[in-house]
Amino acid sequence: MKKIILLLMFMPFLMASTCDNDDDQIFCTLEFVHGLNVTVLDSQTNQPLVDGVVVKATDGSYQEFLSGLENLFIGAGERAGTYTITVTKTGYQTYTSAPIRVTADVCHVIPQSVTVSLVSN
Repeated sequence: MKKIILLLMFMPFLMASTCDNDDDQIFCTLEFVHGLNVTVLDSQTNQPLVDGVVVKATDGSYQEFLSGLENLFIGAGERAGTYTITVTKTGYQTYTSAPIRVTADVCHVIPQSVTVSLVSN
């Protein structure tokens, strides 16, 4: 039987020990991991686009609008799935991605980083 032990991110010098020889222990952090990390660029200038950009992730009937943080749009928090990303911005052609698979291990999703270059009209 595997044991899962959660570790806090703000404990930099945490040392764990155990009295038994159970090699199946898994140490997990309590961080919240986003499965999608999307950067949107202007295709001609290669400069980041954020203002007025709408990024939507769809997995079957599930839809989520990703949150923009500086030059990055994040979403699919701790949610594995196969997503299609749609990016829109006035003055640019709409972008639709091929399916992007977000998997998970025993602790968290495995983030997928995507860069989208929008083409102006």
